[in-house]
Amino acid sequence: METAAIQTHGLTRRFGALTAVEDVTLSVAPGQFFGFLGPNGAGKSTTIKMLTGLLEPSAGSIEILGQPFGAGALELKRQIGVVPEGMALMGRLTAPEYLRFVGRMYGLDKATTNQRTDELLEFMQLADESRKLVTDFSHGMQKKLAMAAAVIHGPKVLFLDEPFEGVDAIAAGMLKTMLQGMINRGATIFLTTHVLEIVERLCSHVAIISQGRLVANGSLEELRAGVASTLPGAEQGQRLTLEEIFLAIVGADVQQEPAQELTWLA
Repeated sequence: METAAIQTHGLTRRFGALTAVEDVTLSVAPGQFFGFLGPNGAGKSTTIKMLTGLLEPSAGSIEILGQPFGAGALELKRQIGVVPEGMALMGRLTAPEYLRFVGRMYGLDKATTNQRTDELLEFMQLADESRKLVTDFSHGMQKKLAMAAAVIHGPKVLFLDEPFEGVDAIAAGMLKTMLQGMINRGATIFLTTHVLEIVERLCSHVAIISQGRLVANGSLEELRAGVASTLPGAEQGQRLTLEEIFLAIVGADVQQEPAQELTWLA
């Protein structure tokens, strides 16, 4: 049986009396482009922080590439890449300085780091900004730099938290092509985003979290078939969009309530 690239069992995170993530068990196969969805505050970013070692779970376990993952798993962390929620860039460095620092921290030799830095800056269309401090970059430029830093070492598993937020359409298309190329070479990508069209276009498998608990998990076709069978009036063979699937699973309670109106805009 193939070893999962990402595996969790009963993953839970509490903040005092608040349980942000509760009993999440999922498995992501090697080479999958996996979408992790949920409404605001559902626990997506908290889950990614646990999966990348930024937060310790309150309970449960994590395995990455078949190995137990925790705070001390340094060699394992060198095989993953992360674009975190807040990017966490070093604003007082230039883009080349930052990428060279990241490459060396991942254990790349100096020559390889320099070569990949130059290639990434060219690919991300940041080569002409090599003398500008990162703090002076636009939000979209910082996103592209964060993506470059996440892949400079050729990770086997890549975690992306809202990677397309603030990125223009041309850059987004370029990044999608790069990510699909990584999948074709056998990497595993774990993506969370609110842009459902991107997930529908890129991801083969999807999990949905709501109020900290996993409420759906499977291939897009499995979710389509499962939701279509429960929707009144759905025609046999009807191809539901991911938005329709998402709303059917986590939006039913909201849809049943009368729509609130703003009196001064009604």
